[in-house]
Amino acid sequence: MSRLLLAGAGGHGRVVAGVAETLGYSNISFADARFPELGKNGVWPVISGDLKPQSGSDFFVSIGSNQRRADTDTTLGHPSMPVLAHPNSTISPHANVGAGSIVMAGAVINGFVATGRCCIINTACSVDHDCVLDDYVHISPGAHLAGQVRVGKRSWIGIGAVVREGVIIGADVVVGAGAAVVNDVADGQTVVGNPAKPRGPVSC
Repeated sequence: MSRLLLAGAGGHGRVVAGVAETLGYSNISFADARFPELGKNGVWPVISGDLKPQSGSDFFVSIGSNQRRADTDTTLGHPSMPVLAHPNSTISPHANVGAGSIVMAGAVINGFVATGRCCIINTACSVDHDCVLDDYVHISPGAHLAGQVRVGKRSWIGIGAVVREGVIIGADVVVGAGAAVVNDVADGQTVVGNPAKPRGPVSC
């Protein structure tokens, strides 16, 4: 478990690399389409412009954009990837976190949660019992999902948002920072405010 190649050398990638270091990866590098112009991401080298797994190295898609992360994973044929969970996160033994997902410091995932592939469970957020997150979802720092919430593919729950128990959030939804979601949200909507109300579709 010493070598890790990260696909995507942006700010999210730097955070992923930092989490990987806490898990014992000592040889971390990046692949990014901007190589060779981009030679470094933080303290880690960018060694390739080819975003695909390499022999002898674990592989992880470290792209922050939900849509681009989904496109990359799909183009690569859903490769084998670890779950990277910071040692200071809490994950119930009865939760199932999907391959290629990252769980950052202070995050809590409670019992019988299920996530899809390549989800971002960000700093100090919480996902309570029986929630279901589909592929490529991002739960931002400080966001909180009550029990039995469902979140569709590529949706983004903004920083500090809260979601009431049992709410169903569709695919490609954006929940604005600090929003309080008390009603179901249809596919493609952006909701903001307290209580959260639609503001029109945007791309994730």
